[in-house]
Amino acid sequence: GARAGRGTVHRAGRFLCAPAGAEEPGMEAEAQQLPLGCGGGPGSPAAGRSPEGEERREPLQASVSNGGDAEGGGELVELKVIWNKNKYDVKFCLDSTGAELKQKIHSLTGLPPAMQKVMFKGLLPEEKTLREIKVTNGAKIMVVGSTINDVLAVNTPKEAAQQEVKAEENKKEPLCRQKQHRKVLDKGKPDDVMPSVKGVQERLPTVPLSGMYNKSGGKVRLTFKLEQDQLWIGTKERTEKLPMGSIKNVVSEPIEGHEDYHMMAFQLGPTEASYYWVYWVPTQYVDAIKDTVLGKWQYF
Repeated sequence: GARAGRGTVHRAGRFLCAPAGAEEPGMEAEAQQLPLGCGGGPGSPAAGRSPEGEERREPLQASVSNGGDAEGGGELVELKVIWNKNKYDVKFCLDSTGAELKQKIHSLTGLPPAMQKVMFKGLLPEEKTLREIKVTNGAKIMVVGSTINDVLAVNTPKEAAQQEVKAEENKKEPLCRQKQHRKVLDKGKPDDVMPSVKGVQERLPTVPLSGMYNKSGGKVRLTFKLEQDQLWIGTKERTEKLPMGSIKNVVSEPIEGHEDYHMMAFQLGPTEASYYWVYWVPTQYVDAIKDTVLGKWQYF
């Protein structure tokens, strides 16, 4: 009986203890394997500290594949880079800076970063990331700039040509010597021209300014209807009533040899072709006419 009892106890002990004993090593083994399994994830301390070569290799491979996953998982943004009528479809990291994007553009276009103006909702800041400036998929990135070769090939002749044009403009003869004006001025001063007063600026007279020629050599008078905000240009045939606001500009130049009189033009349309010329305007009224027509009222 005692033997049986002992055996039972022994068996029971063994039976009861053996699973408990077996369970503990099992847990330990499991606990040791966990770092191996998780070590694939970057930043696992156990994986990093493990001296065994195999375990060190595992996290390295895992981190490489993880990096790929991160790129595929929304960190890249698709951009349309437009430069010089060329379009480039680019996938670029959302956490890269504007300066890094300029390097990418350089590799695509050959345009050095220093010569690039990169536009996305204004000038792209070099120090900020694409995420910070809220670049989204399909965003258009405009690039302005010329390669060094383009600059050398194009700009030198163009600049020289522009300088020649400016020099020509500076050599332009005074208006009163130009052929179209000469034919009117050569008729001489009109008999009924209004007297001029040199060195004095006067306000507009209450009567129309008369005794002047237009470009066809016909007589013309100017009436300033201030209460209607209109300029009336009257000839023998008809009177044009122009709102002051419709006159874009007023230009004038003294008549050579008769500096106390001016030739004057009212710009009625968008270009110089729309100038309405009037000759022999008394000099004392020139400023008052300009100020009245262009909106600066005289308070004398």
